[in-house]
Amino acid sequence: MKNSSRIAIIFFLFVLVSSCKQQQDARRPISQASGSFMKKSIARNKKLVATEETKIQDLIKSNPNVVYLASKKGYWYSYVTRNEIDSLTPKKGDVAFFDYEIKDLKGTIIYSELELRPQIYYVDKQNIMMGLRDGIKLMRKNEKVNFLFPSNMGYGYHGDNKKIGTNQPLICTVTLRDFKPEAVYKKESELKTKAVPVAAPIKKETPAVSKTTDTITQ
Repeated sequence: MKNSSRIAIIFFLFVLVSSCKQQQDARRPISQASGSFMKKSIARNKKLVATEETKIQDLIKSNPNVVYLASKKGYWYSYVTRNEIDSLTPKKGDVAFFDYEIKDLKGTIIYSELELRPQIYYVDKQNIMMGLRDGIKLMRKNEKVNFLFPSNMGYGYHGDNKKIGTNQPLICTVTLRDFKPEAVYKKESELKTKAVPVAAPIKKETPAVSKTTDTITQ
């Protein structure tokens, strides 16, 4: 009986070890497939970026009279109106006031300035288009700039689920009206709120009650 029990235990341990080994071996193809998928995805993204950059370069070449500058973040921009006097640009902690419109690379308006107005942006504290997030910090007050954004600096693979499609490069024309520290903006907003006169409550007129005097004859 003792031998039978020992054999049963040994057999059980053998089955358990074999089962664990099979489970470990079964995971390898998943890991390999995941790595392969990532490599293919990176290759597709590189090809997509190269294609979009070619389109943007073709647009730049088609406008030889316009000087485009290349940013370190992978987009291009040119000045429509330039401010040569001021040196300050928006930074984190500022509030920027700007107008802009969005076009495709053919120049067709997707969103007009009127549709998007007004824009009040807390610099580096709000989730806006990546290209605008960086581009606004290059601008000085009252400057107007044309930005050429590849899709990875715009709305990427998903678009905006409205008018901007999948992997769509964009032209954004931005006018920076003003910018100021957030604390100053909040204080000004509070003063404006206090300055607005509060309308006096309208008093309802109470209808006159006519009194009837009874004459008592004695």
